Amino acid sequence: MNKNIMENKIAIIKNSVVDSVIIATTEFGDTLSDTTVDVTSIECAIGWSYDGTSFAAPVKSQEEIDGEAKAWRDGELSFTDNVAQTPDYPNRDAILIYRQELRDWPSTENFPNTKPTI
Repeated sequence: MNKNIMENKIAIIKNSVVDSVIIATTEFGDTLSDTTVDVTSIECAIGWSYDGTSFAAPVKSQEEIDGEAKAWRDGELSFTDNVAQTPDYPNRDAILIYRQELRDWPSTENFPNTKPTI
């Protein structure tokens, strides 16, 4: 094995999207039928778009953003469930108000950009 052969990070592009990233020589990448780009010193990952000159991270849909926000909200509600059922819990009233704000949050104009706080 020739130790002078440099292996690079090669992105394999299909339909303008990074399909996979392999470690190989540039010469090997050139033998593949798909478009390949040496990304050894470029940030990119599987799923990123490629326009022929640059890479871009995937953009989340509004549905994905809303889903992540609701998952966070559900986690906060679960985390505070015990407080809601403990009458003498310190700061309980503020936490109950917070829980109501969490429940109302998806129907406000601030959703999903501004999370409720205690």
